[in-house]
Amino acid sequence: MSHTVDIPQDIKDTLRKFRFAKRSKGSAAIVIKINKAKLIMEEVEQFDNISIEELAEELPENSPRYVVISHELNHPDGRTSYPLVLLNWAPTSSETSLLTLHASALLDFQEIADVSKVIEIRDGPELLTKEAIDTRLLPK
Repeated sequence: MSHTVDIPQDIKDTLRKFRFAKRSKGSAAIVIKINKAKLIMEEVEQFDNISIEELAEELPENSPRYVVISHELNHPDGRTSYPLVLLNWAPTSSETSLLTLHASALLDFQEIADVSKVIEIRDGPELLTKEAIDTRLLPK
């Protein structure tokens, strides 16, 4: 199968390690970008025990990112879980060719990250809040 963007083994290993890390408090995130010149995915940064609002401030306003989040989710029955969520950060102010490249590699990345829930954020970090993610994850 031909891939537009290469996902190097070190990214796959990092994602696997992130997926199985034990969490006891807060959310953790790993931020991945596409290097357009090399057509390869690269890790930007990892965050541990970061709030969703703090994470939103760290994301660029004009460049798409894949963000895998281990999200602290408090259920109505008192349980706490840490589901993995793929945040598809794709600001509309990004360069069109980069957005296209980002969109074309999304399914491959989602498969490698082994994440079932994808949340799209296209406009404004102010839309990225713990409440917004909780609302999408908790059953109605």
